[in-house]
Amino acid sequence: MVYRPLHNFGRFVLAACAVSLGVATLGAQTTPSAPAPGGHNDSRVDVFLGYSYFGAHGVVKPAGIAYSSIDLGGIASGAYFFNKYVGMELTVGGHPNGTNDQLYTASAGPIARVHLSDFSLFAHANAGGARFGGPNRNDESGGPSPVYYNPNVWGPTLAVGGGMDYDLPFFNNRFSLRLFQVDYRYIHANFGPANTPGGLLGGRANVSAAELSTGIVTHFGSIIPPPPVTYSCSISPATVFPGDPLTVTGTASNLNPKKTATFTWSSDGGAVSGTSNTANVDTKTAAAGTYTVKGHVTEGNKPVEAADCTASYTIKAFEPPTISCSANPSGVNPGDSSTITANAVSPQNRPLTYSYSSTAGSISGTSSTATLATAGAAPGTITVTCNVVDDKGQTASSTTTVSVAAPPAPPKPMTSNLCSINFDRDPRRPARVNNEAKACLDDIALNLQRTSDAKIAIVGNGATTEKKQSQKLAAERAINAKAYLVKEKSVDASRISVYTGTEDGKTATTTLIPAGATLDSGAWTPVDESAPAPAPKRRRR
Repeated sequence: MVYRPLHNFGRFVLAACAVSLGVATLGAQTTPSAPAPGGHNDSRVDVFLGYSYFGAHGVVKPAGIAYSSIDLGGIASGAYFFNKYVGMELTVGGHPNGTNDQLYTASAGPIARVHLSDFSLFAHANAGGARFGGPNRNDESGGPSPVYYNPNVWGPTLAVGGGMDYDLPFFNNRFSLRLFQVDYRYIHANFGPANTPGGLLGGRANVSAAELSTGIVTHFGSIIPPPPVTYSCSISPATVFPGDPLTVTGTASNLNPKKTATFTWSSDGGAVSGTSNTANVDTKTAAAGTYTVKGHVTEGNKPVEAADCTASYTIKAFEPPTISCSANPSGVNPGDSSTITANAVSPQNRPLTYSYSSTAGSISGTSSTATLATAGAAPGTITVTCNVVDDKGQTASSTTTVSVAAPPAPPKPMTSNLCSINFDRDPRRPARVNNEAKACLDDIALNLQRTSDAKIAIVGNGATTEKKQSQKLAAERAINAKAYLVKEKSVDASRISVYTGTEDGKTATTTLIPAGATLDSGAWTPVDESAPAPAPKRRRR
């Protein structure tokens, strides 16, 4: 009996493949679906079940009987992928067609795949064994004749090929439709000695076959490992002074909640305490500078997942205090006082001690205010220095000024009028200094004795009734008054100036001129004392 072609069934399989390819393509064009997480693009294991078409081409030697039939059967395979692209595959197939003309294959080998959106392309190469039989023959020339057959035997087989899968969007892309799988299969079979009596045909067969398959692929597992553990940390505050507390907090992502996470901390500037995702940094002994705290997280008793994080912080050196100084009032009269106010600030709120000094006067106070006394200070500007020191010995200073006003200047000396002398009592001697005039001049002499640096101006006046003698008599009256003071009272002549005035009267006025005073002579005319006095006229008898 010979393999009989099942042409109609083969055409059906090819048509089904074509329709499937068309539907898959149409579906890909109209309703594309991206592979879902955990879908076949990431699957660890693929299991394929489907139909297989097998077409053999070869002869049994030396009988020369050809394999020219086709046969349908089933195929199953399982692939385990080491990564997204490469794995190992085990394939089994069966094409039963009677008692002694069956084909069963079992083979394994590498498989490679690549994903294109909703499609996957794959290629594989398998080697293994095949249980293979036939072809059988009877004598069809008519009449009774012996029947020859070849029993099923095991032989090596090789298969090389590939195909295309289309992802089905149902059930989270757990299934794919294998649109086609095309393999070239080679089988070698040895049926024993040729023409063995008893109906055995015998001989050897080297069969090349085309094997077409289609079916459903199921995906299991995932080859993408879980996302790695990530760890970030932050520190607050980021800038401190020595001794200030610091808190560092770590945030871990992608930890497995079924495993125990372990946290450790270290720092290159200060001791770190804490075994959770929060720790404290002790900065008491750290010098000024920038430091880094490092966090480490692991999970599980045999941790394979770990991550690190770092955060930087700065320790600043203690800053000195600052101070400003002011005076109220800033200007005083001699002997008055001023209040000095110091405004000092420590950036670290350290305790502060105040002190003061001044360039003149005296200052007292040990708090933020002090008092400047100006008693005994010369007029001018007094500079006050305000000092502050913290408990770390860091200092600051500031200055302010207080102006001490000069005492008021003494009033400027002024001239003053003294007594006047009348010369109208002695018509015969209208310029003579009589006793009444002497009394006035005696008082003037006493004034000059009390004020040794003062001077005196004597202004003689003439009456209009004296006509042409008026100016002459006015000069004589001034000169005679001066002569009395010089000769009788011993007054230095340089201290006495004589003038003629414009008043209408037989008088002589006197003006005291203290040292520093300015005499306003006005319309007075200085008397030329060097001219000889005219002899007095004798009166006729």
